[in-house]
Amino acid sequence: MSQSLRQATILPTDQEKPRYVNAMFARIAPTYDVMNRLMTGGQDRRWRRDALAYCQVPVGGRLLDVGTGTGDLARGAEALGRGVAAVGVDFTYEMLAAGQRPQAGFVQGDTLHLPFADNTFDAVVSGFLVRNVVDRRGVLREHARVTKPGGRVVCLETTPPPRGNLLGPLFQFYFLRVIPWLGGLVSGDAEAYAYLPHSTLNFAAPVELAQHMEQVGLRDVFYVPRMFGAVAIHVGTKAGTKPDQG
Repeated sequence: MSQSLRQATILPTDQEKPRYVNAMFARIAPTYDVMNRLMTGGQDRRWRRDALAYCQVPVGGRLLDVGTGTGDLARGAEALGRGVAAVGVDFTYEMLAAGQRPQAGFVQGDTLHLPFADNTFDAVVSGFLVRNVVDRRGVLREHARVTKPGGRVVCLETTPPPRGNLLGPLFQFYFLRVIPWLGGLVSGDAEAYAYLPHSTLNFAAPVELAQHMEQVGLRDVFYVPRMFGAVAIHVGTKAGTKPDQG
């Protein structure tokens, strides 16, 4: 079976995707954190710390973690000890239930229709979210809407293996063979962990995602690769002047 045909049998259509992704994350919620640690060799924790650093939330500021899952980024922000108030929002109730802790507020909501007023947060961050939605620009536009002028929108995402990268074949073997096997072993749901790597292969390259951020009005956009280009942290700033922090 060709790779394109195999992907077509695994990936949902755009119309099916919201319901498919919601059901998939509901199934794997109990083992989600364990699989993240195993798949990345624990590096996902460092990537999240790096993403939070790029948020540049001021002392006593507010941060929104969209697609919070079990709340790693939201709790990580509050653990910085800078008086940061973090809110986590996720579409899938089971993910929230699996990770909820009293330190951070958790809200069930749609990333395309966030239940917050304009200019609410000093920064909005997401981890491995954007590739799971159909309307990427719509998501980024909504994240920018609830960010204060001068605040940052930060996206931590997996990226398709760069063409010509000598490690590309190794990444593809790991993504397409090892991860589904490991996911089936740990979570009992090999189908979910077949979707996840294929969604990465079909996702926007970092330069394209950066263009999406610029197209929704974010400025000073840049991205920082991690893990030999398999992951990237994307950063954009909302136009306007950041309030005096003094």
